[in-house]
Formats: sequence, structure tokens, C-alpha cells
Amino acid sequence: MGEDQQVHPLYATDRDLVDRLLATASPADADLVEIGRLLMRYTGFPGAHDLQDDLHKTLRLWGLDQAQLNQRCRAIWADGFRPGAEAAEQSVGSGFDTSDQDSP
Repeated sequence: MGEDQQVHPLYATDRDLVDRLLATASPADADLVEIGRLLMRYTGFPGAHDLQDDLHKTLRLWGLDQAQLNQRCRAIWADGFRPGAEAAEQSVGSGFDTSDQDSP
């Protein structure tokens, strides 16, 4: 790495995510939003060129260009997508069922 290259503080976490996205054959909505977010984070960043290259490679593998990705992401957000909403829907409540308890 040259002296003019910077290391992004989230590189390690993002590297794992990019590797997962790169291995994804058919992206879900959340995957499209993630790659869009990462492209925004790293575009113009003076370093992490391996991440930037892999993000663009992933788009090519998915048959998308930047404009198509942006269009899909806008539609996903317009349809009400919220990060983590899938996990929240599955874990609502404490799991403690009070319906079988005797009334006082």
C-alpha cells in the first residue's frame, strides 16, 4: 500500500460483508441496499481499492450498473424497506406467554 493510501476504520467489517455479497448469486433487497451503501462509503476514498474493485465486480456479476443499482435501491426504499426490519419482525415479544396463567 502506498503512502497516500488510507485505511478505512470500518475496513475489516466491510471486507467480510463484501466477501459475502461477492458470493451471492441472486441478491435480495437488503443485499442491493448494502452494496449501494458501501459504494457510497468507498467511492472517492483514497484507499481500500480491493474493496472498491470487488464492489464493482459484484455489480457486474449481478448484471447491474451503478444507475440500475440506484434505481432499484430507490424503489426498495420507497416500498418501505428499513434496515433490520426483518430481524425485528421475527423477534417481537419476550416469548413469555401469559395466556395459560390463572387469573388472581
